[in-house]
Amino acid sequence: MGLKEEFAQALDGTVVAAKARGYIPTYFIQMLSEYGGVETAKRLLAKSEPQTGLFELWNLGILHDSMEAVICDNFRFHPLFEAAEIAEAHRRLKELNYFKKGK
Repeated sequence: MGLKEEFAQALDGTVVAAKARGYIPTYFIQMLSEYGGVETAKRLLAKSEPQTGLFELWNLGILHDSMEAVICDNFRFHPLFEAAEIAEAHRRLKELNYFKKGK
């Protein structure tokens, strides 16, 4: 399995975690189906504001399962992204105090 496939599998974990808490991230699921994991992440990170799904994961207490956390916490995925994309994922998590929880 290549790195892109591993990343897509990790994002499938995001969907599973959300569904386990009663949240179905429909838009995210559609994007994953249409574009795959890396392109979905790139498209979402290119938007000026985070998607509402990120805030929903934060509300559910599973921010660690977010796409942004998958990118920031797993250095092996960094080659898939530009530095600005990684920085944007980090910025979004920082705004939600993700890194103050021992990350």
